[in-house]
Amino acid sequence: MTVTFEVRDGVGTIQLDRPPMNALDVAIQDRLRELAEEATRREDVRSVILYGGEKVFAAGADIKEMQAMDHTAMVLRSKGLQDAFTAVARIPKPVVAAVTGYALGGGCELALCADFRIAADNAKLGQPEILLGLIPGAGGTQRLARLIGPSRAKDLIFTGRMVKAEEALTLGLVDRVVPAAEVYEQAHAWAAKLAKGPALALRAAKESVDAGLETDLDTGLTIERNWFSGLFATEDRERGMRSFVEEGPGKATFG
Repeated sequence: MTVTFEVRDGVGTIQLDRPPMNALDVAIQDRLRELAEEATRREDVRSVILYGGEKVFAAGADIKEMQAMDHTAMVLRSKGLQDAFTAVARIPKPVVAAVTGYALGGGCELALCADFRIAADNAKLGQPEILLGLIPGAGGTQRLARLIGPSRAKDLIFTGRMVKAEEALTLGLVDRVVPAAEVYEQAHAWAAKLAKGPALALRAAKESVDAGLETDLDTGLTIERNWFSGLFATEDRERGMRSFVEEGPGKATFG
């Protein structure tokens, strides 16, 4: 199996397992889509970790596989590629990428699909497709620009250069840098904490932010308002407010 999925304490770990570099071939892409859809459906999965193992996150696409494709083949495949990554990005639950070693090309694009990125101090990230005479094709030109801004994204995409963890942190490409041995542990702690939170409110928060970024301010405010008022129909809202009034902030437990 090139991608595995394990659930513990409400946290589902999607782990790439294609040594030595977790090259993202068509089989892995399709499996990622399937597991993202499974994580979306399963009520026992309340948050998700994307992980490539202790040594490498993913060093990019399978170049040999891509080299064999002509224009027609890639026209037919490119939507499946994007659909796989979009399925990960649209998991309606908190998603954290635990990035070790290389996260290049498709690997970087996969990390961009997460809500939060924890990187090892030895991590290297980048979009080197330009060095192949290509551009990113799994969302890199779009998600990277939205995350770190267009000029910084263009620098990385135009040059194809890799950035080390500390520069990635400065750019906003990752959110935390930790010792390599602690990446998964810290990612699991982040995900486990959110797994105990109110699932519908977390879903509402994620969709409001993500959908709002794709539209104008007034439409974004409408999305927020509809989710905000809708949450007043949930048991979690009742629990949270009752706990606040009776016990003070931060002590509510959610089902």
